[in-house]
Amino acid sequence: MRAITAPAVLVLALALGGCATTGSTPSPGDPWEGFNRKVFAFNEAVDDAVLRPVAEAYRDRVPQLVRTGVSNVLGNLGDLWSAANHFLQGKGQSGLEQGMRFLTNTLFGLGGLLDPASEMGLKRQSEDFGQTLGRWGVGPGPYLVLPLLGPSSLRDGVGRIPDTAASPSNLLDDSRAGLAYTLVNAVDTRAALLGVTGLADQVSLDKYSFFRQAYLSRRKDAVYDGAAPAEVFEDIGDDPPPAAPARPASAPRPATR
Repeated sequence: MRAITAPAVLVLALALGGCATTGSTPSPGDPWEGFNRKVFAFNEAVDDAVLRPVAEAYRDRVPQLVRTGVSNVLGNLGDLWSAANHFLQGKGQSGLEQGMRFLTNTLFGLGGLLDPASEMGLKRQSEDFGQTLGRWGVGPGPYLVLPLLGPSSLRDGVGRIPDTAASPSNLLDDSRAGLAYTLVNAVDTRAALLGVTGLADQVSLDKYSFFRQAYLSRRKDAVYDGAAPAEVFEDIGDDPPPAAPARPASAPRPATR
């Protein structure tokens, strides 16, 4: 049995999104809010029933050392695709650094179980194809919540197609190994987000809006490598100068004889 792929989820979401309507005025950048909120509610139900309990059990029962090793291996596998996206964005130096990071951890870090590259100053700079599209001027488009995959945008949803094609789950010949990678990656990712979702439960009045704003802000920051341009506001012009005070009427001259 193969896991549901991101392209299939994206096609389903776009098909449903085209038919979705909302009874209220949508927020700017979120014209599919009615559909998105329904998918968000579905994802929340799946998370409450399956993902969160599994992630909490993983966090509480698996030793920290083992969890760190798992995260290192998964991150190392992703570094190779990140390096490719650095090159696709025209960032040759950082692409070489990410490539060296992958080779260092693979050869000297027991296949990525350890992270000697970080100690050498080769920090992880994750990039995906959605960021590559944004780098070349493709706007995010409408906000989009994907079934099971969560917050996205139209641009990032399209970017998930090559991301998924380059994923180890699809590159492995053994479908069972690919499925195991997908499940472990999902649990590891969800466990890392337990603190974020717990905070959202406590402080947000509208959890959907909280995650929408957080996702859009984070992605904008990622596309511009932390140096997003300042927002340009419409220039409404300077205030007109105050009108000059009216001169008092001249007093009539006295009549002369």
